[in-house]
Amino acid sequence: MLSPDSASSPLLLALTLLALVALLVVRALRKDRLEYRRFKRYRSSHLRQRMYRKWLVDSALVFGGSAAVTLALAWQYVPLLLADVDSPPWIAAARAAFSGTGALGVGIATGVVVALVGGSALAIFAARHSEEVPSIGDIQSLLPRTRAELRWGAALSVNAGIVEELLFRLAVPAMIYGLSGNAIVAIAGSLLLFGALHAYQGVAGIIGSTVIGAALMLVFLATGSIVAAIVAHALIDLRSLVLIPVVVYRVHRYTGNIVGAGMVRTLPTPTPATQPTDPQATSAATPTSTPTSPPTDLRAHLE
Repeated sequence: MLSPDSASSPLLLALTLLALVALLVVRALRKDRLEYRRFKRYRSSHLRQRMYRKWLVDSALVFGGSAAVTLALAWQYVPLLLADVDSPPWIAAARAAFSGTGALGVGIATGVVVALVGGSALAIFAARHSEEVPSIGDIQSLLPRTRAELRWGAALSVNAGIVEELLFRLAVPAMIYGLSGNAIVAIAGSLLLFGALHAYQGVAGIIGSTVIGAALMLVFLATGSIVAAIVAHALIDLRSLVLIPVVVYRVHRYTGNIVGAGMVRTLPTPTPATQPTDPQATSAATPTSTPTSPPTDLRAHLE
C-alpha cells in the first residue's frame, strides 16, 4: 500500500495508472469491438451464451483484478479524496443526510430506491406492448433472447455492478487524486475513462455511459458508501438485461437454440376459425413437426 507521505508514491501511481489505462483502452478498441461485432451476427443461442460466459470471466478477471491491485496500492488516498469532496458545505450536508440513521436519511434513501427501481419498472411495463424499447447506444444485440440467456444477463449485471464500481468509482479516482491532489480532476478523469470503454456502443453509448457513470459517482459521493453505487449499478443493468427482455419481449417463453439478429417477440399461435376443405390446404396447414426456431414472420421484427 502506497503512503501519501512517500516520495516514490506519485511515480508508482503514475506507472500503474498508465499501465491500467493502456490495458483498458487497447482492450476496448481492439477486443471488445471485434467481439461485439461477431456477437451481433450469431444466430445460435449456444454461441451467444458462450460469449456471455467469456465476457463474464474476462470482466471479473480484468476489471476485478485491476480493481484489487489498484486499491491495494491507492487505498490510503480514498479517504483523502472523500474528505476533499466534503469540503463544500452543501456536499457535506447531503452526505450527512444520506448516511444518517435518522428519519431524514432513511426517507431520502428510500425515495432514491423507489424512484430508481419503481420508476424503471413502471416505464418498462408501460412499454411492454411497444415494438421496441428506446435505448441509448448500440445495445439491442446485448439483450438476452432466450430463457437460458437470461441467467447470463443477470450474472453479467451483478458482476458489472461489483467490479466496475470498485474500479471506476473507487480505485481509479483514488489513483488520479494521488497524482493530482484535485478531486474534480480525479472524478472527471475516471468518468471519461469509463465512457471511453463503451466505444463499441457508438458515440451515443459513450455519452450515455458517461452520464450514467456520473449518476453512480454522485450516489457514491453522496452516501460515502461504494455498496450503494454497486447496488444502483446492478439494478440499472438488471433493468436492461433481465427486466426488459422478460416484460417487453417475453424471451423467457422461448427455449430454442436458433435466434434472429434482433429481439424475438413471442407471438400467439393463430387458431383458424374453420377447418379448410381443400386437401392441399389441409396438408399445408397441418405442421409435421414442432419448430425449433422463430417462424419467418417473426424475423420481420428483427434487426
